[in-house]
Amino acid sequence: MKNIYSIIAGLFMTTSVFLPQQASAQSPEKMSYQAVVRDGSNALVTSTAVGMQISILQGSASGTAVYVETQTPTSNANGLVSLEIGTGTTSDDFSAIDWSAGPYFIKTETDPTGGTSYTITGTSELLSVPYALHAKTAETLIGGITETDPIFGASVASAITATDTTSWSNKQDQLIAGTNISINGDTISVGSGFTHYIGELFGGGIVVAVWKESGVETGLIASLTDLALQAQFSSITGTLIGFDEASSVIYGQENTTAIVAQGDTSGAAYLCDNYSSGGFSDWYLPASWELDQCYNAKFVITQILGRSNGFSWGFYWSSMEFGKDFAWYRDFGFGKMGYTGKGQRYSVRAVRRF
Repeated sequence: MKNIYSIIAGLFMTTSVFLPQQASAQSPEKMSYQAVVRDGSNALVTSTAVGMQISILQGSASGTAVYVETQTPTSNANGLVSLEIGTGTTSDDFSAIDWSAGPYFIKTETDPTGGTSYTITGTSELLSVPYALHAKTAETLIGGITETDPIFGASVASAITATDTTSWSNKQDQLIAGTNISINGDTISVGSGFTHYIGELFGGGIVVAVWKESGVETGLIASLTDLALQAQFSSITGTLIGFDEASSVIYGQENTTAIVAQGDTSGAAYLCDNYSSGGFSDWYLPASWELDQCYNAKFVITQILGRSNGFSWGFYWSSMEFGKDFAWYRDFGFGKMGYTGKGQRYSVRAVRRF
């Protein structure tokens, strides 16, 4: 189990997200890159300068390097480093890369001590997003485009006007402030019937899901911060809590109560059970379905609303047991759900319902 976990941690550190930078009508010659850095003990490397060498390889994972640069970013309190590929120290020309001549791969080499003795290496293929840079070739197009496709001309899409697009964009903006949608002909009503919305600061935390049960609005609230970044599932790691007691997929409160009743004195469930915020003390460790809702709301909270209460790029515990030795977790970097030993140390975020 230890060897498998080390491989997962290595892949997690070296795989990243590319966000094409956009300004005006032209794509700049750079790409954003993020990675979570962990040391050999799987501990986060926080608030530390790390040395990184980034190479763009052409053709294959072992292909020719068409661009190489070095940078020394500083990790934040969650071990996350952020940099812009194309702005580092290099003798190559990033703008000279012919993105149409792919496939391309990115190779990252990392020295957690901040130097150039790179001890962690990873290579992954660049998929469709970075090729937004190649779209700049359309900037040289002169004149307009006349659509002559008879199939398109016969479709509903051919009748969409600029006014229709503007109206839809206005409705789309409203989705942030409401989750209930009703449609009557060409009229779209947003938010009717619901008071709360994803990303709202409410009930001592931040709303991550809203729904109705028997016609009554209810929802899930996550704590504003992680209660821990490295906590065990429970201080008791090798004893079965019980199938009926701590295996609920939906109700984390039941699971948490059973875990704490077993004698947990320092684990994830204990931390949530003893948490208090906004005058509320009914917090608990989320079940796997509730943890899914937190993950699904992550993009809205951090990217659309720009709140600082978002989740980190780490592994989070759920309260669902998987036998006497294992429990379920969710990878908030890439979305994977799996189970691992109760003694592993992952992040903890408390939830409560309203």
